[in-house]
Amino acid sequence: GQIEVAGVVRLYHLRRSELTVSLACFLGVICLGVVQGIFIAVGLALLAFIWRAARPYDAILGRVDGLKGYHDISRHPEAKRIPGLVLFRWDAPLFFANASVFQEHVLQAIALAPTPTKWVVVAAEPVTDIDITAEDMLAELDETLHQSDMDLCFAEMKGPVKDILKRYGLFDSLGTENFFPTTGHAVDELSITS
Repeated sequence: GQIEVAGVVRLYHLRRSELTVSLACFLGVICLGVVQGIFIAVGLALLAFIWRAARPYDAILGRVDGLKGYHDISRHPEAKRIPGLVLFRWDAPLFFANASVFQEHVLQAIALAPTPTKWVVVAAEPVTDIDITAEDMLAELDETLHQSDMDLCFAEMKGPVKDILKRYGLFDSLGTENFFPTTGHAVDELSITS
């Protein structure tokens, strides 16, 4: 009754990383004791969480006829990109473990843009925090983009995250005009000025 075979099989088919944590916990309990086995499982789960947060999903967005909003062009190849804009979504907090990945992916999205880029709009609703390392990266990215006559903008950023950027001084240096309430609003405003 201690081993749930059906649960193990389900983990094997649906989420092998969780199966690894489960097996490590089981082996830890058998070999070292209950408390030690649980500590092993908690440690492995924490490492797995950090690993996933360091490499989150991101997407370049475009318009899809008949669908409201902006959608991942890798899932909707028929999506149309907006000339002069790179719409980029980052699905995680920005922190020391993923800041360089964010910067690399934004620059890659610019390089793959079908038209010359004037604005990079980060659809930032999923971004729930920005640490000081990520703030430094954003300041550096903004400077890099300015040198190429591009602006870094944000859409749908939550108020508490804006407050963090204000504390860092980055909100004002990026410019309040580069923060938009929605991605649609950013597209409308920037398309008018292009």
